[in-house]
Amino acid sequence: QVQLVESGGGLVQAGGSLRLSCAASGRTFSIYAMGWFRQAPGKEREFVSAINWDGGTTSYADSVKGRFTISRDNAKRTVYLQMNSLEPEDTAVYYCAARKASAIATAAGSFGSWGMGTQVTVSS
Repeated sequence: QVQLVESGGGLVQAGGSLRLSCAASGRTFSIYAMGWFRQAPGKEREFVSAINWDGGTTSYADSVKGRFTISRDNAKRTVYLQMNSLEPEDTAVYYCAARKASAIATAAGSFGSWGMGTQVTVSS
């Protein structure tokens, strides 16, 4: 198992940007595919983005495509989510997740390790 700690959340106005970071423990970070999910109040947790072990393959939810960018730095054991053109609908707790496999996945059940989450609030 890998331990994950998210950071970078906060309050931002609509149209603004935030960059989330997820720091992972353990020396085998590079074998994990990583993902970002979010959960708004009263809603189910939903997929946002995922990246494979070497960053060569990424996937995005339609709602964030073209606005969010996922990346990773295996030397720093960190995955990032750059969020631009934020909208009030992006308000949620954002969770980082790790999957002990090289290929990406979009289903929450495919990820075995989760962080505690970081709050993102976008004001209109």
